[in-house]
Amino acid sequence: MLDQLPKLLHGYGKTPGIDAVVIVLDTDKRDCVAFLAELKAVLDDKTVVPDTMFRLAIEEIEAWYFGDRDALLAAYPRVRQDVLRQYVQDSTCDTWELLADAVYPGGSSAIKKAGWPLPGQVKHEWAKKIAPFMDPGRNVSPSFRKFRDGLRQLCTEG
Repeated sequence: MLDQLPKLLHGYGKTPGIDAVVIVLDTDKRDCVAFLAELKAVLDDKTVVPDTMFRLAIEEIEAWYFGDRDALLAAYPRVRQDVLRQYVQDSTCDTWELLADAVYPGGSSAIKKAGWPLPGQVKHEWAKKIAPFMDPGRNVSPSFRKFRDGLRQLCTEG
């Protein structure tokens, strides 16, 4: 999709009713400063693009679930507390695997052993179960807060 980004943004820029685009990506193991600069370089093309906001989940979107422990506990009351204590917020530490070790029977090794499509299915389940309990004001993830604040600013500018 990243290869198609300039074309997509140009198309959105010419589409009536699309005033802004928000793109959220995992950094995975990439350097976030360099990755963000690479993404923003797409906007330097000077083509017609809508107001575009890039936000990065450091290392993975699952960091945002760890950022709201109350939501995580509400969705998974029997979460492994010893695993939760190992997590350092917004660190590069195999985040989804750590969450799996905290909430999934058999942990990340069971998910990896089963193979595709189970990793995607489990991540989808986490989103459905944890997100409804999330409170944007309570989340301590710096990358989530930057996303939240960016959305607020985008909404007040429009």
